[in-house]
Amino acid sequence: MTPAPLVSVVVPTCGRPTLLQRCLQALVRQTLSGDAYEIVVTDDGHSDETRALVARIDAANPGGPRVRYVRSQAPRSGPATARNAGWHAAHAPVIAFTDDDTIPSREWLREGLRAVQPGVAAVTGRTHVPLPPAPTDWERNTAGLERGEFITANCFVRREVLEDAGGFDERYRRPWREDSDLHFTILERGLRIEQAPLALVIHPVREAPWGVSARIQQNVYFDALLFKKHPQLYRTRISSGPPLRYYFAVGALAVGIIGAIGGMPFVAAGGLGAWLLWTLGFTAYRLRGASLSPRHIAEMLYTSAVIPPLALYWRIAAALRFKVAFA
Repeated sequence: MTPAPLVSVVVPTCGRPTLLQRCLQALVRQTLSGDAYEIVVTDDGHSDETRALVARIDAANPGGPRVRYVRSQAPRSGPATARNAGWHAAHAPVIAFTDDDTIPSREWLREGLRAVQPGVAAVTGRTHVPLPPAPTDWERNTAGLERGEFITANCFVRREVLEDAGGFDERYRRPWREDSDLHFTILERGLRIEQAPLALVIHPVREAPWGVSARIQQNVYFDALLFKKHPQLYRTRISSGPPLRYYFAVGALAVGIIGAIGGMPFVAAGGLGAWLLWTLGFTAYRLRGASLSPRHIAEMLYTSAVIPPLALYWRIAAALRFKVAFA
């Protein structure tokens, strides 16, 4: 009989075979012995192309770790559901999580396992996001992963801890805050989390559509869920209150529109002028040290104008949905 592996790597994916192949090629080349770990790819896109890719990589590495393919319960259920399907199908007592757009270093698993000492519930590794000298707003936003306390791009969790916590909360349907939720659950139970700075994962910035910073304002919807479940830790580790500057911007815009509709030119000019000055200041703030290409400047002007109303819309929608005073 083949002995059970020491660690199972769970990689959720959804329709990104090129990125997944790069990640898996790094994972099968770990310095850890091939029989000491397995790789479980959880396909949230239910793609035949992804299934074939996993089979090819598994067959191309005789003597290496087994690379297995599983599917989430329903297509596009979200990364929390995909990770749950992955660790439930895994065989090892320690589960390592990473994402399909990362490149784990060759020593990643060895160093992560070294830190999972007796009494340690979970371990967080180090994540590096390479940036150009003048990054875009999206690139700098992605670089925030380097400062994350506990991110599923690079963490190790004992299986019994996941079982006791119920895994990831599958209400997080986007790749946002599901890892913080598990992190806070572990902390609230008084369990020990260690860091493994030599367990390195490289996280290149993937391409994003123009105006992406406006689209990701929907993420704040899941901030409300996290706040409802863990209010104290949310306040101390993430945010102490609502973004008052956004309320000012939206309020000034509303005053300007009401003044224009109501035939009050001085009110309209005052409100719209205040909104325009705020928007230009916000744009300038976001462009400090960033790319000054005409395309990026135009993107920052547009998104700086629409981010405040979008952010407040999603905050209010989430407060109503989760019945929590979050707006």
